Amino acid sequence: MFNYTGLPEKTVLLVSCMIICFNWRDPSVSIHAVLISVTLSGLLSYFEDDRIKIILTVAFSVLCCFVPELSVFFPLMVYDMVYVKYSCLNLFGIVPIILFYGYSPDWLFLTVIIMTLLSLLLRYRINMQEKLRKKLNEVSDEARMMTVKLKKQNADLIEKQDNELRMAMLNERNRIARDIHDNVGHLLSSAILQSGALITVTRDEKTRRNLEELNETLKQAMNSIRASIHGVYEESIDLDMQVRELVKKFTFCEVHYDYNISTNPDNKLKYTFISIIKEALSNVMKHSNATKVTIALNEHPALYQLIIKDNGKVRDIGRGLGLENMTDRVNLFNGYININTENGFEIFITVPKKSVS
Repeated sequence: MFNYTGLPEKTVLLVSCMIICFNWRDPSVSIHAVLISVTLSGLLSYFEDDRIKIILTVAFSVLCCFVPELSVFFPLMVYDMVYVKYSCLNLFGIVPIILFYGYSPDWLFLTVIIMTLLSLLLRYRINMQEKLRKKLNEVSDEARMMTVKLKKQNADLIEKQDNELRMAMLNERNRIARDIHDNVGHLLSSAILQSGALITVTRDEKTRRNLEELNETLKQAMNSIRASIHGVYEESIDLDMQVRELVKKFTFCEVHYDYNISTNPDNKLKYTFISIIKEALSNVMKHSNATKVTIALNEHPALYQLIIKDNGKVRDIGRGLGLENMTDRVNLFNGYININTENGFEIFITVPKKSVS
């Protein structure tokens, strides 16, 4: 690919060398030198392979022995003939200068030397610009990568804070539910018993009716509180957070966990899934040499799905009590469970939504 870097500088060098050449030699002879120099210079700019550039450099040095006018274009050629990796090859550039010194006037030789030094200076400036541009690109790439990394860390931090806040809220909700159950529920139970005892010993019919109404009101209050506590406690069980806690505590091997449930399943189903996951992870530690476990909780329009799979070598563990318990739990919801032992150990469970509504 042609390298356009330094094209203005090379154009100036080419024009300067042409002016010198046409003033020194017959134009009909100089034209051949111009064509050869332009061709070799273009090839040096086009090819990036150092081996090809070395061949072109040697060719120019050899041609200078037969076409003296080519030495005038040495400042143009040296722009692309300076090698860093193969620095010893730069000695080939001395050949045209030595030959040129023998048959050129002093003013012309001095002019070519000055232009050669100017060419080297221009090349050095271009190389420095390239290095600075490359360094700038590297810094820009690092800055972009750092920005992406910081955004990810910030998102993870926000998610962690949200999870901690949610857990704190759920724990506080549980505490309030327990306090109501232990304190208010106890007092209401005592009031119901006392009012029932008063109904038994009261002889006055009007007072009895009033006590029966009071007893019924207290029972309704107790039922209402029980329903509220049950609802609060049921909502407080966060399936995703509970499974994440299990995964966090599981250090036997790597665990990849996906949660894709948007609704709030029944509390009993949450406990079932949590128990099955606990049992499955326990089996991995006891009976497997797995290096990775995958847990996926998915929701579909008509069912919930739980998939637990590891990549360990399957051992003949039979149909143990743990697997039987899993099957019994799933059957309570009219669900389906399949255990596959190909390419690891997989537990595939589906539970219809209508069975947990």
